[in-house]
Amino acid sequence: MDYVGAFTRGSNRDIAIKKMQEEIKRKPLSVEEYLNLKEFVLKSAMDFYSLYLSIPDKNTNCLQFRTTFYGNVPRTAQEMYEHTKNVNAYYFGEIGIDVNNEGTIYECRNRGFELLEQTTEFLSNPIVVGSYDELRSVRKMLRRFLWHDRIHAKAMYRMAIRTFSKNDVNNTFGFLG
Repeated sequence: MDYVGAFTRGSNRDIAIKKMQEEIKRKPLSVEEYLNLKEFVLKSAMDFYSLYLSIPDKNTNCLQFRTTFYGNVPRTAQEMYEHTKNVNAYYFGEIGIDVNNEGTIYECRNRGFELLEQTTEFLSNPIVVGSYDELRSVRKMLRRFLWHDRIHAKAMYRMAIRTFSKNDVNNTFGFLG
């Protein structure tokens, strides 16, 4: 089975591995867990947007052109923001919620949650077979948003402090150097 998005922590690798069995159980979401994760995901969207807005020139960068099997790697703040915002429809769509990417990253993500919460069984955390036969769930979607925001926020922050300066950029995620 595919447990992408599941993670554990421990003071060493063995302790983290022992926690994995509990982590990968396909259990329902409690209202409290859902609301906490949702709040964290929406805060992540606001923090990402704040970082983006703080960058003096959204279309300037110091990065070399690169491609991956997904295509061109986003290099400017504008490209990174659009890419990160535009996974909204994809991640929600993977669990059967039809939403678009209109508005800010926060607005489109919040709209996705509003539509999700109109469904009757979302807290049961149903398993859905998504693209590439990857197993998806609400809990996994929430974690994916956090993971995706963080990797692109870190790339945006690093690009921005190399292109401009640390003093010009709002380090909302608390990245080092």
